This record gives sequence, C-alpha cells and structure tokens, in this order.
Amino acid sequence: MTAASTPHAEPAMDVDEFRDAAHQLVDWMADYMDTIESRPVRAPTLPGAVLEQIPEAAPESGEPFARLFDDFQRIILPAMTHWQHPSFFAYFPANTSPPSILAEMLTATLAAQCMSWQTSPAATELEQTMMDWLRQMIGLPAGFEGVIQDSASSATLCALLTARERATGDRVNERGFVGETALAVYGSTECHSSIEKDVTIAGIGRRQLRKIAVDENYAMVPAALEAAIEADRAAGLVPACVVAAIGTTGSSAIDPLAAIADICRRHGVWLHVDAAWAGSALILPDYRWMIDGIEHADSFVFNPHKWLLTNFDCSAYFVRDPDALLRTLSILPDYLKTREGQRVHDYRDWGVPLGRRFRALKLWFVIRSYGVRGLQDLIRGHIAMAERLAGEIAAADDFEVLAPVPLALICFRYRPKGLDEEDRIDRLNEALVERINDSGTAYLTHTRLAGRYAIRFSIGQTTTAQHHVDAAWRRVRATARGLIEAPAS
Repeated sequence: MTAASTPHAEPAMDVDEFRDAAHQLVDWMADYMDTIESRPVRAPTLPGAVLEQIPEAAPESGEPFARLFDDFQRIILPAMTHWQHPSFFAYFPANTSPPSILAEMLTATLAAQCMSWQTSPAATELEQTMMDWLRQMIGLPAGFEGVIQDSASSATLCALLTARERATGDRVNERGFVGETALAVYGSTECHSSIEKDVTIAGIGRRQLRKIAVDENYAMVPAALEAAIEADRAAGLVPACVVAAIGTTGSSAIDPLAAIADICRRHGVWLHVDAAWAGSALILPDYRWMIDGIEHADSFVFNPHKWLLTNFDCSAYFVRDPDALLRTLSILPDYLKTREGQRVHDYRDWGVPLGRRFRALKLWFVIRSYGVRGLQDLIRGHIAMAERLAGEIAAADDFEVLAPVPLALICFRYRPKGLDEEDRIDRLNEALVERINDSGTAYLTHTRLAGRYAIRFSIGQTTTAQHHVDAAWRRVRATARGLIEAPAS
C-alpha cells in the first residue's frame, strides 16, 4: 500500500465548523448561567431514563454536531442536577465562576499532559506560584510546599502513604508488609469516609483505623486520641498517622488542632489536616484560629473547587517535607528522565497519577479576576447568611439546631411540639427532605448526629443570595407543617 493510499480518518469537524459550533456553545453557556434558576435544582429523573434513550452500540458513521447538541439538550440536560443553581444547598458547594470556565476552555484547547516540567514548563511553574499564593492567602507558614491534586481523597491517600513509609523506614514500598508490625491510623468518629477508603488502598487495613470519640460539638477529644495511641503502642502496633478535620462533612466540626499536634509531636505520629471545605474560609484572617498549631502538622489539604470559585477538580495539598513525599511516590524509568533533573519540579512524582491536567490556569484566572478581597467578601457573605438562618431556625419553636455553626453549614431538624418519639421525628425529617428535593425548588441533604436524623443546609454557591436562603427556609417550614397535618406513613 502506497503512502498516498494509506487510509485515514476524515476530521469530524474542520476549524471553520468548530468555530461556528463553539460560538453556539458559548452563547448557550451564557444563557444557561443567566437562566439556571428556572430549572429544577435536582434532576427529576427516574433510574434508567437516560439509558433508554441512548443506543446500545456506537454509530458506524459520524453524525453532525447539530444532532449531538440537540441530543445533549433533549436527553442529558433534563437529567442533570444543577450544582450551580443558587438554591443548591446540598453536600458542600462545588462552585465555579466565569473566569474559571474560560480557563477550562483554554486548558481543553491546549490539551497538554502536564506530568513534568519539560512537557509544559508554564504549567509547572504556574502551579508552583499558585500554590504559594494560596499558602499565603490561607495563612500557612513558610516551609509548606504545595501541589494540586484532583481531590482531597487523593491528597489524603498521599499523606497516608507517606506516613506509612515514615513509620516503616520506607520498607513497605520495597517489600510490602511482610514482617512489618501493624500500623494504626486515627480520625474522629466524624471523619470523612475517604479516610476509611484510603487506609484500605494504602494496605493499612480498615481494622487499623481508630475512630476517636468526639465532644458535644462533634470535635475530636484529644485525651481519647492519646489514650488510643498509648493503647496501640502497648499492644505492639505502630501509630502512623492522625487525620484531624477542620470542618467535618457531617457538622462542620473543628478538631482542636493545637492539642492534637502536641500529641502527634510527642508520639512521633504524622499529622494530616483535612480542611477540604472549610480551608477556603482561612482567607479570612479572623478564621485562622481554626488552624492554631498548623506549624506542627506534616500535611494539609483544602479544595478551592469547593468554595473558592474554581471548577472541579482542584485540590490544594501542602507538605512540610516534600522529600518524604517524593521518596514515597517517585518512580523514574528511563523514558521519564529529562536533562533538567532536580532543578525543576516534576509534579508527576507528587501524586498517584502519572498524567496531570493543567489545573493551575483556572486558579490564576480566578484569583486575579476577583482578587483576595473579592473572594473574602464572597465567603464572608455566605457565613453571614448561615448565621442569620441558624438564628431563625433556633427561634422557631418547632425546629432545632443540632450542631454549632462556625461557618456556612447548618444542621437542624423539625421537631413539632409534644413529639418526643425519635423514630417518628426521623421519619418526618426524612420525608421533609425528600419533598423539598422532589419539588425542584431547593436541594438539601442529611446526616446523622448523635444518632439523630439531621438536615444539612450548606450555603456556598457563587450566585446564592439572601433571598434564595429565605425562600428555601419558608418552603422548609411550610412543607414541614404540612407533614404533621398529614404525616407520612
């Protein structure tokens, strides 16, 4: 077969067609952001509804973009939950902003694989700078170095792997756990579920995760932590890592970091701080009390993709000893060696994946577009809305706040006068959440605190204003009181 006759794929879209389609999409994107409030917050879709509309096999021939976009609007969009809706009060926010979206468009166009300095010098050096900007913005001491991970779960896995190697003299990476003493990891009973997943991935084992008791504010009890560490040492185990939470998912509890750091320092245990959501609030100097003692931590993570207007995924992971991280994760086959060597950062060695996206660009666009003061104003506004709502809930004679509200998450429940049966109260609140969510007017989630069903109301989307919070609270009250008049079975 000659070169002239070599078969090749025809482009599905030439540059002119791409330009036309891109203009159409940008117009649609702007309209979507402008009209998002007209959509139901949570997708009103039954399981299998999308599957039924998509062919079971790929098409043999290419299809025009107009048909693809039509199917996107007809099949996909109605089954999407709209995370950027101003009445999205579920989970924690995953907010975004126009500058971040524009940066993502550029990142997708460049399509760079930023695994090393040489594969994209600008991506590496911008990431170095952005991580130091963030370090300064949230008040971490000099000496911490950062890297962008995809999520706090991945960052915590890196911390546990590094702690594992430090606790075993770097032996597990070489020979596995054969002949090693069992390790132990510690987190509060309110710690994130990713900790449990990470100890299994790291090979430490779920049985070696110690869930430490919490106080009346759902924060870890330092005395209980120290007792657990001492008990494990007496039993022949090696305490390897403590994960302290700054803003737990269940209730936004703040673990007492200074006391925990002192225990870790005295016992030689790695201290990792999980501030995935609450860490963004550290850009407000008056909230830096949350990390008193951080100078003694070994690693720290927070997610700008939660509460700092930066599209998912963008998780900021900081370490005091980068060499320990590199010893744990660096693999250098010949095909990855470059002439720059140790003169540059090769971020492929700072996390689990070899491949890396150019995430620093959207941080750069966001921070420069809003400035530190603009980001501070946004977060301060969300906290103020939460404080006001918590006060209104506490003042209502048939509702109660179930946990402190240090930031922008309120945990509460409906408790009608004279109703003391906990199972019945739980069922009422579960029905309340489902009716609110099914209505499409707002989206809430739940947790359990001290065994009680608690409604979570998380404020943090980019365009959420006071009137959105007020409207959701009015609907909660009206729906709840309707339930007690016609209780769910």
